Amino acid sequence: MANWITTGRLALLFIVIWLTYVGPVPVIEACMVLIVVVFASDGIDGWVARKRNETSTFGAVYDITGDRIVECSLWIAFSDMGLVPVWVPLLVVTRGFIVDGIRSISYSHGMTAFGSSNMMRSAFTTWLTAGRFMRGFYGWAKAAGFVFLTGLAGERRLDTDGTALGTFYSWSVVHWIGWFLVWAAVALTVIRALPVVYDSFGFLREHEERKPAL
Repeated sequence: MANWITTGRLALLFIVIWLTYVGPVPVIEACMVLIVVVFASDGIDGWVARKRNETSTFGAVYDITGDRIVECSLWIAFSDMGLVPVWVPLLVVTRGFIVDGIRSISYSHGMTAFGSSNMMRSAFTTWLTAGRFMRGFYGWAKAAGFVFLTGLAGERRLDTDGTALGTFYSWSVVHWIGWFLVWAAVALTVIRALPVVYDSFGFLREHEERKPAL
């Protein structure tokens, strides 16, 4: 069931992206809400897996893969729309490959990306990369930033005079907060990756030392 939720989440994501390109104002406003649904469902699939005792290594990896697809697809789409520079999706994709490549090694040794058996080597790096608060803050900063960009895409493409969307984006505070969240999400993407890379050196060194001599 949890994996089906992840699959449905991805299907909804691509529908939202398509509608953001072609939809009229009411559809764009609906897409802003659906972006929240896409991100909220990330927590639902994990909750369902634990509730139904369906947790598995595949499910954990599929969930993280789903997160990467959601994040990268949205950054790429908004870059294509001219809302963020192309280096942003390039940075996010590169970061994802590096972090997931490192974590794939830890998975083979029974570790997980999050939880008590993660590969982080200090309380601070565990809090920054695997802690519930930071994961939640990072996720919702991205969600709010993507909601802002979705509405901004519609506001720039369509005639929004007299609509709720046009009124909302006429407020300068919305742009200040929206862009702050967008760039905070980009910054946290890098900040949360650095401890994974740094701590991986110690983990990989210990792994090599445990290998039996030939």
